[in-house]
Amino acid sequence: MKQKHNLSDADLIEKYQKGDVNALNFLVKKWHLRFCNLAFWIVKDADLAKDIAQDSWTIIILKLKTLQEPNKFKSWAISIVNRKSIDLIRAQKREQNKLIKHFNEDKIEDSFTENEPSLTIQNKLLKKIEKLSVDHQMVIRLFYKENYSLKEISEILDISIGTAKSRLFHAREKLKTILKHQNYER
Repeated sequence: MKQKHNLSDADLIEKYQKGDVNALNFLVKKWHLRFCNLAFWIVKDADLAKDIAQDSWTIIILKLKTLQEPNKFKSWAISIVNRKSIDLIRAQKREQNKLIKHFNEDKIEDSFTENEPSLTIQNKLLKKIEKLSVDHQMVIRLFYKENYSLKEISEILDISIGTAKSRLFHAREKLKTILKHQNYER
């Protein structure tokens, strides 16, 4: 009998579809690092790449039982990882624009010169966010960068919705103060 690590993806998928959970374990071991590497190549962040690979596996495992053509697993799975990575990049850009817009509406844009490229502005804003407490950084990141709702943030951080709302408010206020203080130093 062939050992499972010598089986093709299609063989492993067929075994999994017939109820062999170990076949799925071998498939994950075979592909997980490749998925992480592909996601990293796109998003350039190791932690995000691992999250993307994990999210991709969630989708893959949910749909694997009904996969009609197991011999096309590689291209199918890679397209899921690729799409997840691209979606994350787009979400990050939307959230960065949302964060910058939020602070621009409060006349904070004066803290940056208008002829600077937007990437420099984003980098400066991220450096200012790093001056916040860890709790405030986390709420800012989850809300603006990861696009979680206040309810989801409260569940992730195991705090009440009111506390999540309060932390977000105070994080914004402290960030405004930091940015305004920068204006006075010029």
